[in-house]
Amino acid sequence: MNKRKQLIEYITQDIVAFIVNDTGKNISDAVHIFFSSETYEKLCDEETGLYLESSAYVYDIYQRESIEGKIVQNEY
Repeated sequence: MNKRKQLIEYITQDIVAFIVNDTGKNISDAVHIFFSSETYEKLCDEETGLYLESSAYVYDIYQRESIEGKIVQNEY
């Protein structure tokens, strides 16, 4: 397994655990929910570089997506 895939796997495991802890959903449902998200799609896209960010940062993006229905980029 290359380093990028390994980082994606670690972040995915963390985010699934966050979803389980925050929502009470079971692991299977949490995996399905995250794998169906735009955030996961972007995480796996090497060009975004999202896999280089922390799990907490990626989870924040996922949470905003789940509220807004799409990824929303904050402007500062």
